[in-house]
Amino acid sequence: MRTTRVIGIVLGSVLLQVALSRYAVGGRFSFDLVLVGVVFASLQTGAVAGMIAGTVGGLTLDILSGTVVGFGGLLKTVVGCASGALGTQFVVAKAHARALIVAGATLAHGLMGAGLQAVIDQTWPRMAWTAMLEQIVINTVVGWAAFLATESLPGALARSRSRSRSTWSRRQW
Repeated sequence: MRTTRVIGIVLGSVLLQVALSRYAVGGRFSFDLVLVGVVFASLQTGAVAGMIAGTVGGLTLDILSGTVVGFGGLLKTVVGCASGALGTQFVVAKAHARALIVAGATLAHGLMGAGLQAVIDQTWPRMAWTAMLEQIVINTVVGWAAFLATESLPGALARSRSRSRSTWSRRQW
């Protein structure tokens, strides 16, 4: 159950990333919903699930985007493991605290990507800091909304079920 939920979260985020990628063309918006899905899965279920989510999400996105296969998989695996370990080491339960972990993971992912690209190309790549800041903000907002939804959705469903019971139910007699 746990593994299928993690893979479902990651594949859903890959699907959203591919569906919304046309808005990122031309530098209008920069976001990485797969990274948000990996951090979401790792904070919900732990470091090992973060590694699985990072591997599946990164490799799937690498294959679909046509880049070097394994580059994004490696970065997302490391970020998923680190964020899962951080989330279990310090019990992080509030949505805004988890959103800060998404922001840190996005920054770490960008810096590790630039470092790995520098090792591969033997030159330091030019960093677009405004695009990185934009990606941090968008990923943080999306992560905050996802964590807030998972915190408030079970209570909302329970409240709606309790309201839908008839007043003449057998339990009251």
